[in-house]
Amino acid sequence: MTMTIELARFTVDEGAVAQLLADRPAMVEAMRRRFPGCLAAYLTREEDGGWLDIVLWRSRADAEESARLINTVPECAAWFRLIAESAGLRHVEVVDAWPEPQ
Repeated sequence: MTMTIELARFTVDEGAVAQLLADRPAMVEAMRRRFPGCLAAYLTREEDGGWLDIVLWRSRADAEESARLINTVPECAAWFRLIAESAGLRHVEVVDAWPEPQ
């Protein structure tokens, strides 16, 4: 299996940022329960004010399954409604890592 990183860039209206951050832990926990191939998740804010969500998956199949079914997880669907505009979702395969995952 080849680990896969999911990259999702989006914007959030300033008025929704506090809610986005407050709801994040429950959303990630629900995602991890539903999709055990989720190994890590990092929410980042870029210099231009956009957001980049970075999720590490055990495999591309795990990432793709989540992408297909993520809106069936109520906490995830609610969190996604806070997003003003999506700039898309990409999956990239990890070809080398340091440190190596345990």
